[in-house]
Formats: sequence, C-alpha cells, structure tokens
Amino acid sequence: MPEQQNIEYKSIWKDEYLKWICGFANAQGGTLVIGKDDNGVIVDLKNAKKLLEDLPNKITTVLGIVVDVNLHETPQGDFLEIVVEPQPNPVNYKGEYHYRSGSTKQELKGAALDKFLLGKQGKHWDSVPVPNVTVADLKPETFDFFRKRGVKSKRLDEDALSDSNEILLENMQLTENNYLKRAAILLFHPKPEKFVTGAYIKIGYFESDSDLIFQDEIHGNLFEQVEKTMELLFTKYIKAIISYEEKFRVENYEYPYDAVREAIHNAVAHKDYTGGTPIQISVYKDKIMIWNFGQLPENWTMEKLTKSKHPSIPFNPDIANAFFRCGYIETWGRGFSKMTTQCLVAGLPEPLYYYDMSGFWVVFRKDTYNEQSLKELGLNDRQVKAVLYVKEKGKITNKDYQEINKISNRTATYELKELVDKFDILKVSGVSVGTYYEFP
Repeated sequence: MPEQQNIEYKSIWKDEYLKWICGFANAQGGTLVIGKDDNGVIVDLKNAKKLLEDLPNKITTVLGIVVDVNLHETPQGDFLEIVVEPQPNPVNYKGEYHYRSGSTKQELKGAALDKFLLGKQGKHWDSVPVPNVTVADLKPETFDFFRKRGVKSKRLDEDALSDSNEILLENMQLTENNYLKRAAILLFHPKPEKFVTGAYIKIGYFESDSDLIFQDEIHGNLFEQVEKTMELLFTKYIKAIISYEEKFRVENYEYPYDAVREAIHNAVAHKDYTGGTPIQISVYKDKIMIWNFGQLPENWTMEKLTKSKHPSIPFNPDIANAFFRCGYIETWGRGFSKMTTQCLVAGLPEPLYYYDMSGFWVVFRKDTYNEQSLKELGLNDRQVKAVLYVKEKGKITNKDYQEINKISNRTATYELKELVDKFDILKVSGVSVGTYYEFP
C-alpha cells in the first residue's frame, strides 16, 4: 500500500522523524511505519526491538505526548508502527510546529501558525480581541443600517432597534472582556484597513487578461463595501437591457442581481483576511470573475461544499453570523445552490465554482450561445442553427449538420471547420467515424 494522508513509511529510524509524529499529532493523527520503503514493502528493521523500548520515552520527552509503538514480526522482517492520535493541544518539536497536510509535512509559520494556534484554542481569526478601540470609534450609521436590515429580514427582533450599540455588540458576541473583536472592527469601523491590511475590494474591467480598461477600489467597513460594490457593478460595469412594459421602463441586467450579490457576500464573509490582499472582481465582456483569498473548511472538497445541502463551517463565523442576521447570506454552502438556480432561471450557464492554492473563484458567464450574439460574431444561419443544436443536444456530427441544414457533406465539413478554427466555438472530439463537435 503506498503512502497516504495518514500513513508515512520510513526504512530506518532517524530522530528527525519526530517532526512527522509532531505533524500527525497536530493534524488528524496517523501512523508512522519504520521498516518499510515508500511503496510499503518490508525492508527488515534490524534494531526493531531496541527501538520498541527507546521510542516511547523519546517521543514523550521531546514532544510531550504518548503514542502506541507496535512491533510486527513477519517472515520478510520486522517493522514498527507508531500510532499517533490527534492532540487537543498544540504539539511542538523543539519550538517548531509541524502539520500533516495531504501526504506532506509542513512547518507552520506566520499567519498559518497563528490560525493553527487559535484553532487549537477553539477560536477563529475574527474572534480575536483588539486593544485600544472602543464602541465610540465605530460608525453609528452602520449600526442603524444593520438594525434596519436585520429587522426587515426578520433575523433580528424589533427590540434591536432600541438597543444601544454596546448591547447589540454583546448580543452578537462581538466583544470579549470589554474588548472589541476583529469582526466588530471589520463590520462597523469606518476605516478597518488601519487594523487589517488589504480589507477592501478591487474591481476592474478587462478587454483581455492583460488589457485593463478601467478600475475602482471600494473601501470602508464590510457593509459599506458590499453596498458600494453592488452599486458600482450595476451602474458602471454591467449593462442593463432596457425594455418597456405597458409604457413602464424595465431594466434587465446581463447577470441576475441577487446571484452576484450572494457571491460578493460570501467572498467578503469568508475571506481569509490574514492574506493581506483585497477581494478582486474582474469584469469581461462575457463573464465576471470574483476572487477572494481563502481556504476550504477542513476535510471539505469544493464539490462537497457546492453540492452540500447542509451548512459547513464558515472561515469567519462572527462575520458570517452578522451577515446572516442582517439578511445578507444564506448558510454557507446553500448560497451556491441559490446562485446556480438564479442563473439557470435567467437563462444563463451555471456559475463556475473552483478553488486553487490562491483562493476561491466564482465565475458568472453570459449566454453567448444565443441567436443574436452568434450572428454578431459573423456566423451564417446554418452555423447558428448548428450551435443552438449543440446547446440543446450537447454535440453534433457532420451527418447531423447535413440533415438539419439540408446541405452536402462538403459544405457541412467546411462550415464545421470554420466553427472550430475561425470562430473557436466548437472543438472536434472522437476519432474517425465517431467524430463529433462540442463546446470546448
């Protein structure tokens, strides 16, 4: 059996492997096997019995934890299993904190170490108290905004309208020992960037990935950032299609308003603010890309997060709770379903959700595969009909193209080749008689 997230193989013992035991203890636990190669093949540990006596004491002395050390005697040779349970308290190796992530060991430093130590204390980054800031330093207008929205969404009692700002913060658990928490600063302070670097939003309009046409920065507390961002997006960056119904002017935007708002709420509430980088919104003629620095909840995949019908653990629970109470967001995880549904109802493709080492992406796309847009690109009527056929059926063959357009094989071959090479709308898949065309 090859190495896995919770199994590590070593042919011989070296004292530096105490770091691996430290990493297992700080993560989800695991087993360090001494006497097997990287593929799990026994190589015979000659000093297995002596190590069986020495290692438990050495591990306890250096790391301060107790582990099970088991000797296995086989016809192929001896090997040891060191079984490490996850520890409730941080474990360090000579002042270093190691952590098992995937199949690798990492030494935690800086912001990563701070988050780890806070987690072991049952705290989150946004729950840390901040000295030398008082309720009087916060913005009264933002409290009023929060109260009105919370009562309107029925997630705050009407009593909150008459509560003092101090009582409101206490009820929201945004204070600790007479100190304001980081969440309170980000939510209600007029200039949270004095305390948290990069706590703002950047918007840019791009002609291409390298061609920025214009941009804006949105500052202020998190509530102000959300409201100003939505206003800018839907007045400056996103076009409205004007129509009239019974002499009344109707504006239909290129993207569903509520879906975009939900994405921004989630980006702001679940951003990892230790990264020091702003949320970035990139607007193109055919898509909007919303990025925030962050990470997945522990033991979650992006697929599990976007498809789960149950709440996951938010990265900033105090901020997320405030956003929930004022009617900004659904429980994290359920918002993805909401955004997807709204786009489909609007006749747009499903949003793309993905995660890489830099953070989270939500991408809203226009429906560029409609008759008007396709004709504007220069497609003839037969090619438009073919693309709409692919949109409905998922693919098209040369024979399908001939039949729906009543044309020859030669013309179908030429026009399909144009859709691939000239317009870059379709791609060729399959081989020989199984060749078909689909969206890239």
